[in-house]
Amino acid sequence: MTDPSLRVVIVDDEPLARAVVREFIAAHPGVEVVAECANGFEAVKAVSELAPDLVFLDVQMPKLSGFEVLELIGRTVPVIFTTAYDQYALRAFEVHAVDYLLKPFSEQRFADALSRARERLASREVMPVAALVSDARPRQAPLERVLIRDGSHVHVLPVDKIDYVEAQDDYVSFRSEGKSYLKDQTLGATEGLLDPSRFVRIHRSYLLNIDRIARVELYAKDSRIAILRDGSKLPVSRAGYARLAKLL
Repeated sequence: MTDPSLRVVIVDDEPLARAVVREFIAAHPGVEVVAECANGFEAVKAVSELAPDLVFLDVQMPKLSGFEVLELIGRTVPVIFTTAYDQYALRAFEVHAVDYLLKPFSEQRFADALSRARERLASREVMPVAALVSDARPRQAPLERVLIRDGSHVHVLPVDKIDYVEAQDDYVSFRSEGKSYLKDQTLGATEGLLDPSRFVRIHRSYLLNIDRIARVELYAKDSRIAILRDGSKLPVSRAGYARLAKLL
C-alpha cells in the first residue's frame, strides 16, 4: 500500500537549508513542495492560502521566529521543526513529543521524521501549541510586540500602542489606536506575557495599560470605572482596584 500524498511547505531563511530539505523530499514519491518561504510572514501567508499537509519550519529566523509562526498558524497544520542547537527549544520538543530535525541532519533522520509526521496526520493528533510555545521561549523580558493573524496577513502591535485587552469567549481582543484585533488566546496567558508593571488585571475580563488611565471613579458599592484618555470606560472590580492602586 502506497503512502498518501503530502503537500509540503518549507520555511527557512537560508537558501541552502531549504535546498537540503527539498533534495531529501525528492527521494520520497508523493511528497510535493507547494511553497518555499524565506521568512515567517511568507510562511503565514502560504499556510493560509495553500493549506498544506505539513510544514518544515526553521526555529531561528529574522522578523518572525519559528515559534511566532507556530503561534500564528496555530493547530491548523502539523509541523516538523528544523533548528540549530537551542536548549529551550529542544527541551520543549522532548517534553511535548514534537518532532524536530537538528541541523545538520542526515537523510535517514529526515525520513524518520517524515514517517512520524505521516503517523500523526493519520491519527489526527493535535499539537499542544500554547504549551509548546511557552516552554520553548527562554525566560526573558516581557513581550515588546503582539502578533495577530488576520487571514493571510499578520498585524504587529507594539505593546506600548495597546490600550487594553478584553476577554471575548475563547479569544482576547487587543484595543489599539481605535481598532480591535482578535487573537486565539486566553486573558490569563496574555497577562503572563505582558509587563506586570505596565498592564494590570482590573477585572476578570480586562487587562489595562495603566498609561491610558485618565481617572478612576466610584460606580457602585465595591465597584469602580476606569476612564481612559480617549473616553473609554472599563469596569474595575474590587480586587482589580487593589492591584491598580499598587501601581498608581
